[in-house]
Amino acid sequence: MKLYLSSYKFGNKIYFLKKWIEKNDNRIILITSAKDAKKEDDVEKQKIKEDIELLEKIGFKVEVVSLKEYFNRKENLKKLLKDYHTFCVIGGNVFVLRQAMKLSGFDEYIKEISKKEGYLYIGYSAGSCVLSPTLKCLDLVDETINPYNNKTIIYEGLNLIDYVFIPHYKSNHEESKKIDDVIIELEKNKIKYKTLSDGDVIIQNAK
Repeated sequence: MKLYLSSYKFGNKIYFLKKWIEKNDNRIILITSAKDAKKEDDVEKQKIKEDIELLEKIGFKVEVVSLKEYFNRKENLKKLLKDYHTFCVIGGNVFVLRQAMKLSGFDEYIKEISKKEGYLYIGYSAGSCVLSPTLKCLDLVDETINPYNNKTIIYEGLNLIDYVFIPHYKSNHEESKKIDDVIIELEKNKIKYKTLSDGDVIIQNAK
């Protein structure tokens, strides 16, 4: 599986996504679960709408999926996903996203197809961070909340990359200053990481 990891929105390598569509099905699943804690926020709704429009402008045919509709229905989600080869997971709260992935089985499915060719995972901000080996230190940026049961917080990432993905580095973003604190803690704990400024994109294979 190919990973398209962006700091914010879809970054500066849109040409790659357009080439992908030329050679593959243009249908894409859009996962918005990182925003579940703010589902009634009009600002967040507008951001989701903007993401849909951006993907459509690139050439994708977008199917929005709410993972919480598949909590404890993993086989149903898997049945839906098997007809798609491209997935997009947008930003928000990484801890909310991680829990939604676990409860729906989306994490298991992505790991299952991670070694296969012909699949593309597009993520930005939290959607990329969640692929890290660990989510430790990211709690300096994202609130450790769980809107689903208010108890479990998962610090283990999907481990599809071998470093902690750090977005919004030295960027004009509200979280940019907090990112500096995250880096200090990662270095203190000798945890491998990569920083991306908004606009930056990493394209690589899943490990």
